[in-house]
Amino acid sequence: MWLSFPKPSDAERPVASAAERSAREWALRRAKVLFAPSTLGADSFDRDPNAGTIDPHLTTCTIVPGEATGTTPKFECRLQNGEKIKVKYGWTREIPAEIAATRLLQALGFPSDRMSRVARLRCYGCVVSPFHFRLAAGTFGLERTFERHLDYSRATEFSDVAVERKFPGDAVETSSDKGWGFHELSKIDAASGGATRAEIDALRLMAMFLAHWDNKAENQRLVCQGSAVPCDGTIAMLHDLGSDFGPYKVNAKGWKNTPIWADARACGLSMKGMPYDGATFEDVRISEAGRQLVADRLGALTTDQIFTLFRSAGFSDLDQWVSAFEDKVRQIANNRCPSLSGVSS
Repeated sequence: MWLSFPKPSDAERPVASAAERSAREWALRRAKVLFAPSTLGADSFDRDPNAGTIDPHLTTCTIVPGEATGTTPKFECRLQNGEKIKVKYGWTREIPAEIAATRLLQALGFPSDRMSRVARLRCYGCVVSPFHFRLAAGTFGLERTFERHLDYSRATEFSDVAVERKFPGDAVETSSDKGWGFHELSKIDAASGGATRAEIDALRLMAMFLAHWDNKAENQRLVCQGSAVPCDGTIAMLHDLGSDFGPYKVNAKGWKNTPIWADARACGLSMKGMPYDGATFEDVRISEAGRQLVADRLGALTTDQIFTLFRSAGFSDLDQWVSAFEDKVRQIANNRCPSLSGVSS
């Protein structure tokens, strides 16, 4: 049984100011979603994206006390160089899901967080299960008491964890809006410097490929990489990918049996049959340019690279996952999308 915080009522939720909303709309309109793909070698997915910063054998850090959110065991920790990282621990399927999804997206040119698979993590100030202790303390209003009794001279070790380093940049948020929903992608405007329709469709198609059903706004991030106010260099990216490769989390049968196209002839995508009735992902038709973009980039991956992707992330039944992956690539590659009148690519 999970403990959880009560959700605030509508009256308790903060309301964004007009200035906040305007700055966010400006940033979203100019958002990019895709870069050039990485140059992939045969061993690319074996290479840790945080090499030189995170030791995959033993990483040491100090806990940063904070609110326990969601249901996955996790905590924030500070490295010796002062950088703050997120650690996911325990036997959760979110760990292989996020490692595989972020490495795949990065290889294809989509902005993503950098996830490392770490055999041992030594955390100073941590109790045996910091997430559940903090969650219980919050339920009884004892957060500060819990934090005061942390012993930073002692370390607890965790095995087989995922370490997340966030994609660089400051989050573009308002008092009431965290992240972005898929229904907002239509606000991105290529004429204002944002992504093209083809690039936006490529992002939608990759979300469908991964079965990114838990797509509430907080699970996508709007990031500012510029210096001006309002932001002049915005990135719209997928963020929390721990429930992907399902539905639900790391479910080979469910993933294999979830088709790319809801309507192949029209290149229609839908997540209505997934949990939350699709959440923020509205039914949408994909442009031929968007389909071709994803087909080209996915099609460049070899069977050996796909196998390495799943193996390095900690998946089991590798042949089954590789087969499902390649079948989904074929569904995209073998289709053709009709023209969308009035839509530029």
